[in-house]
Amino acid sequence: MRYDERVGSLITCDAEIMSGTPVFKNTRVPIKNLIDYLEAGDNLDEFLEDFPAVTREQAVQALELARDALLTHAYAHALGGANYMNEELFVSQEWTLANGWTSGIEGPACDAEGNLYAVNYARQHTIGKVTPQGVESVFIELPNGSIGNGIRFNSEGFMFIADYTNHNVLKVDMQTREITVHAHEPKMNQPNDLGIGANDLLYASDPNWSESTGQLWRVDTDGSVTLLEADMGTTNGIEVSPDERTLYVNESVQRNVWAYDLSANGELSNKRLLIRFPDFNMDGMRCDIAGNLYITRHGKGTVAKLSPDGEVLLEVALTGKLCSNIAFGGPDGCTCYVTMADRGNIESFRADLPGRSWQLFQ
Repeated sequence: MRYDERVGSLITCDAEIMSGTPVFKNTRVPIKNLIDYLEAGDNLDEFLEDFPAVTREQAVQALELARDALLTHAYAHALGGANYMNEELFVSQEWTLANGWTSGIEGPACDAEGNLYAVNYARQHTIGKVTPQGVESVFIELPNGSIGNGIRFNSEGFMFIADYTNHNVLKVDMQTREITVHAHEPKMNQPNDLGIGANDLLYASDPNWSESTGQLWRVDTDGSVTLLEADMGTTNGIEVSPDERTLYVNESVQRNVWAYDLSANGELSNKRLLIRFPDFNMDGMRCDIAGNLYITRHGKGTVAKLSPDGEVLLEVALTGKLCSNIAFGGPDGCTCYVTMADRGNIESFRADLPGRSWQLFQ
């Protein structure tokens, strides 16, 4: 069966997953209408004729999004069965038992096999591993007093860890579990969270909590470090958009989320304010494949879902209040894992679209 035939066969059985997807930009036409047209046997030209406000470029982009979402949902259905797929969206539950991790739990990231990793399982200086079945264990012990924060995986499957005590970005060979220093920069305050591009360039937030200031760094694939911006607020959560053209950085104390134009070689320009929250702090954040930004609201106990334009679309209420970071995983990339500092555990909820970080493995 050809690729496009596989897509066509999936539209009928899973078209409902497009419900709730935002309308086409600058129109009132739901993206789901396009899926309904194709499901009924109509073609793209007929849809565009009936909905002239939608451009052909918008329709093609929507079809690409639908293709990714439908294929990944069908994959999850095959693995997990109908009950997995019918879980209520955006309803959080505790995934691991309370107090299994220290209050320093942070930096969740999934590998290609669906295992979740985070820092400080059972005690400080560790990287913990949680299998898709929820089995927890110590994966590695960090040497030399290192304590991790953000975790990311590159295209070759290596793990990178922001080591805030020793001003490092560590690199871990997942097969041998060898730990090396990928980058070291004494001028860093304490590298906190990491973002990564599809080209494997890393971006590190670098807060100075005592002075409510921060910096922003790029770490190239050879380990060289470049200061991108100084004299910021308390830089914390950081993420690259799915099209690789925008870098998002938040400032926890100032409650700002900034967006930058991002070049292919990691240069920043056109800094602009995406949103300023009126209350509570922020911590880690991640994008889904449509560019929506999921932000942990530390102290409020929610995860806010923002559109690429900065509109708050919804908030997911959590059991705990001190959510520290978020990652996408699960067999279809639509399970969100949230690390909870006050509960010492991980919560999870289902989202409507896969995460960008998960898609990078596909």
